[in-house]
Amino acid sequence: MNILVCLKQILDPEVPVRDFAIDSSGLQADPACANQVTNIFCENALESALQLKDLHGGKITVISLGPESVEDSLRKGLAMKADEAFMIVNNNGQLPDSAAVAKVLATAIRKMEPFDLILTGRESGDWGAGQTGGILAEELGLPFTAFVDEVSPEGDDRLILRQQTDSGWQKFSAPKPAVASITNSDHNLPRIPKTRDIIMANRKPLTTWTLEDLEISAEALSSNQHKARVRKLSIPESKSECEFIEGDTTEEKIQKLADKIAAIARAV
Repeated sequence: MNILVCLKQILDPEVPVRDFAIDSSGLQADPACANQVTNIFCENALESALQLKDLHGGKITVISLGPESVEDSLRKGLAMKADEAFMIVNNNGQLPDSAAVAKVLATAIRKMEPFDLILTGRESGDWGAGQTGGILAEELGLPFTAFVDEVSPEGDDRLILRQQTDSGWQKFSAPKPAVASITNSDHNLPRIPKTRDIIMANRKPLTTWTLEDLEISAEALSSNQHKARVRKLSIPESKSECEFIEGDTTEEKIQKLADKIAAIARAV
């Protein structure tokens, strides 16, 4: 089975609050305020692909769109035992929306060999829109299933996709090729690459494309072309006040505190 996994690099969601900052545009987080990491749901998708390959054989390709730093995510994918990696470089400094990302990925996929299955994470850990997989499927004219936690082949030309729902699971039979967004599950926790595999991954060739190679203008990814636009980001400010309850006795202090609580309740 020939599988493509789309990876996204994001700002580390574990960044301490004191370190988080917004860049000068006021529209996105400052990329220098924390490390860039691979989106965990994309790693769940890669692990699902790797398990399919372990059971049924085949080939796994990883692809990512972003600045040069996305090479780190692709190298990690290779260390986890993906077979091939493609990087689409976007250095305009702005984060494209889901529609723009899907359009670029679809253009690149049409230049690549045919795939039986294309996987994305269910959502990204930064914005959490969860739309790229569905829009990508629409761009490619392929069937799409969201919140999939298990994939298995059905004969030579179909796939069984198990979808997680609010009340349990349901299964779909889809023709190849298909697109699915993978959710996290206890059986697709990303494996930890071995040291030797990390070293070997850094030696593997990596195909790099620019937007010009795909005949896509940088303007197509600019914020004024986005379908969903961010107007402004700000860091919430929290204030707290402390008032000491005074009194000659404990009972008097308790009564004053009770009176204040009752006054606040009446005001609300």
